Amino acid sequence: MKQVRVRLVVAFDGTCYQGWQTQKSGQGVQELIEIALRRLFPGAGPLHGSSRTDTGVHALGLVAHVDIPVDEWRMTPRKLVLALNAHLPEDIRIFKASRAHPGFHARFHAAGKEYRYRIWNAPAMNPLLTRMAWHLPRSLDVAAMRQAATHFVGRHDFASFTSNPGYPRPTTVRTLTACEVRRRGPEITVRIVGDGFLYRMCRGIAGTLAQVGLHRISPNDIPSILQSKDRRVAGMTAPPEGLVLWRVHYPRPATAAPPDSDASPADLE
Repeated sequence: MKQVRVRLVVAFDGTCYQGWQTQKSGQGVQELIEIALRRLFPGAGPLHGSSRTDTGVHALGLVAHVDIPVDEWRMTPRKLVLALNAHLPEDIRIFKASRAHPGFHARFHAAGKEYRYRIWNAPAMNPLLTRMAWHLPRSLDVAAMRQAATHFVGRHDFASFTSNPGYPRPTTVRTLTACEVRRRGPEITVRIVGDGFLYRMCRGIAGTLAQVGLHRISPNDIPSILQSKDRRVAGMTAPPEGLVLWRVHYPRPATAAPPDSDASPADLE
């Protein structure tokens, strides 16, 4: 059966969900989008996501793909966005849909990802960000956090900053191309870009940087913490509500849409 491969850019508030992936207990974002797809296309295949976000973590630019039988494909990608969103709860939105190359895979072709972690650093929490930021009332030393962040850039073994996912991993080595700490008033954002991420790795980095900001860990301790490969010597795991999967990067050839597509291949890149 001939099929059309469709690429979706998905955003969601993860507060009420057990992460992206369909769960045996609790509800995942993937499950709800698959239900919406099959209301429109009964023959739609499984939905494949670029990332498996943890419970309570948000996304602005998660990428997914799905195969739809050609004989059921009777709408433009632009209309597909409207149709899917009509069948989804308001805390899950499809930002964009496009035809993808038949060989495109949202997970395996991803060249890198960008996460952002938000901290609200003021005595009183901003009530509009309760579900979207970690409240730290004590003043943080942002200069020290920035100094510490530089040590994460490059290729390292991040075993000290990841939690046990419950399954074996061939390696805990990853490459970060950026780790930055930005401040705008009371809002602090940790921006992390890399070729891949381990379970709760971003939250481990964010939690450690926060403890640097509180002068509980020295910026100069980060290299030795990385070398130790021991989760016990790094900082805490930051809570999930501050973390957002900001975007997923793909090599241009892997994301190229077929010539008859009306969509751009450059979704949020």
